[in-house]
Parts: sequence; structure tokens; C-alpha cells
Amino acid sequence: MTERERVSRIDRGADGARSMVLSGLVTAHSHAFQRALRGKTQRAASETGTFWSWRDAMYALATELTPESLYRISRVAFDELYACGVVAVGEFHYVHHQADGTPYDDRTLLADVVIRAALDAGLAISLLRVAYARAGFGRDAEPGQRRFCDPDVELVLRDVDQLRARYASEPRVRVGVAPHSVRAVKREWVRDCAAYAREHELPLHMHVSEVKGELDECVAEHGMHPLELIESVGALSERFVAVHGTNLTEREAVMLGRAKGWVCACPTTERDLGDGLATLGVLRDAGVRLCVGIDSHIVTDGVEELRALETHERLRLRRRVTFEPTVARTPAEQLWVEGSEHGAMAIGFDPSALPSTTVSLDQPVFSLVEERDALDALVFGGNGARLAVAR
Repeated sequence: MTERERVSRIDRGADGARSMVLSGLVTAHSHAFQRALRGKTQRAASETGTFWSWRDAMYALATELTPESLYRISRVAFDELYACGVVAVGEFHYVHHQADGTPYDDRTLLADVVIRAALDAGLAISLLRVAYARAGFGRDAEPGQRRFCDPDVELVLRDVDQLRARYASEPRVRVGVAPHSVRAVKREWVRDCAAYAREHELPLHMHVSEVKGELDECVAEHGMHPLELIESVGALSERFVAVHGTNLTEREAVMLGRAKGWVCACPTTERDLGDGLATLGVLRDAGVRLCVGIDSHIVTDGVEELRALETHERLRLRRRVTFEPTVARTPAEQLWVEGSEHGAMAIGFDPSALPSTTVSLDQPVFSLVEERDALDALVFGGNGARLAVAR
């Protein structure tokens, strides 16, 4: 099988029905519990008009969660992903404790709940255990953040140890480490999480430069931008995934590309929150590898996430077809690789070990479309509702 055939190929059934078989989609960044916010934050600009006011609504939801409700919400989120051809998810998990911050008797109870919901929905999952300690530079955790926080990074890493041991024999589960952001942890926590991930060869994910306020806080505390801080503690590597990267500078893009690191763009969430447009062309030119994440589950459509990697860049640059792949692929093929194989690698899975997805070509969206253009038609004119996980 050629590389192109691995990404997509046309199959014909005994009855003559045509389908396109594709590498399975992966969403590398998810907060499943936020699926319960859908439809609740789109009115009253005074309440939900900015990233920060949206965050307050999210904290209120997080405070109310129970193990039972977290399972129900996560199962809805993951069922919806599976229904649109997603085969694996990277869950950036930071709801750890009871509402007042007291740990459960089993400290990983809520992580186990989310993992069970993903497996029950048919997904593979990489549980990215988040380290979270504070509200920001010089500020203790706010009431809505207490159940996210731990007083010591060693407690975080012990939880990762426990999760790794518990799921060591489950091929559909991976575990990674995720300092939440430069706002939420001190420099030393980033260093220690990175050292642990390096020692155990685990994915290392972190929110990086999502909003301008994060840059301002990082400069005030450390005198440098977030990715510069991350590099200063030895955290950049081929396992490092910078989530969002909306405000990375060209210099930071070069640093990340040199380390063979990743940016996980979350276009539908970044669009919903008004975060801005990442300079994806700059990232590509610097050698940064791209993958995508659903993030807040505002829209569940893996194809839309891929399409936005190109169409958002068209809006930013005000021109069409903004990149040419560096290997012998079409833009649609490269986008599909980023939404499938790259996503799998970024969350610690071998892409070849994950299921494929299929889409029937005998449906109206492919009418008048030649087979050689089928993937272009899907990526730029279709949606994830037409996909199915191959069994």
C-alpha cells in the first residue's frame, strides 16, 4: 500500500457501492465536560462576551460536576465524536477533586470515569493528566478552580504513576502529562513534568499562548514569552504539544520547529471564543507539526477542524490555497494526515494501530465529483456526519 493509499483509497463492494477508506480521525485536545455548555454561552455579551467571561461560566459548570454527571456528559461528547468518524481522543483532564478541592479517597476517580466513558463510546483515549496550582502570577486559585489544583507537583506525578500502572495492559489507553499553562503553574512545575515525561517517554501537552493576557502575565512574571519559558526548562521536544499557539511569535515558531514539536490547533473553539487566528503558515514554514483538537465541543465535526486549518489561514492572508505540502500530497491529503496520523502520534498512539474511517461516495455531496477529487470534496465541502468508524 502506498502512502497515499494509506491516507485514502476507494473500495467497491460486491454490490458496486463505492466508499472511501481513510485513516481514522483523532482529536488531540478535548475537555469533554465542556460539552454541557453547548448553547449556554451565546447570548448576553456582558456575561459571555470574552474568553475570561466564558471561563467563568465553565468554572461554574465544573463546580457542579459529580462522578455520575461527568460520566454522562463525557459519554455524550465521546459518542458524538465516534459518530463522526473520530477513533481516538486526547483528553486534557483537569477536574480532579471534590468541589472544595478535597481529593477523593481514590485520587484518580474522575480520570477513571472519563476513560471509561471513552472506552464505552468505542474510542481510544490518551488521558493527559493536568497539573494545576494557581489562578495566575501572584494569585491563589479561585473558588471555581479549587477542584483542579494540587499543592505539590509530586502528587500530580504520583497520580500519573497510578494511571499508567492501572491501564498498562489496556491497548486503547495512553497516559500523558499536561502542565495546564504558564498561568496555572510555576516554572519549576513545567520543568518537573517535562523531566517525568522525558524519563517515561510520555506525551507532554500544555496550553500555550492562547490569549494575549497569558503573554502579558508570563512577561510580568518571567520576563519572557510562554514558549521561551518552556524552552528554558528543557521542555521542548518531539513529544511536546503546544495547544492553541494562537499568539506564538515567529521566533517561537522556529524554536518549536527545531525541537520537532507540535501545535494542536482547535479552530472551532478558537473561533467561538474570539481567540484570534494562529499564523499557521509561519508554523508550517518553521517545521512545526500540526494536529487538531475539538477542545470545548462547541462544534463536533472533525472535518470542519481540518478544513479550518486552511480556510482560517485564507482569511488571515486574504488568498486561496495557502500552502503546498512538503511531500507528494495534495493539500487535502496533508490536512487529513494532520487530523488523523499526526493527532495519533501527538497523543502517544501508533496510527497504524487505530481503526480507519469510511465514507460512502454514493451520496449527494459526491455527485458530479470524480473519484480522484473525492477527498478534496470531503475536506472542503463535506462534514463529519458522513463518516463512520470502520469495524
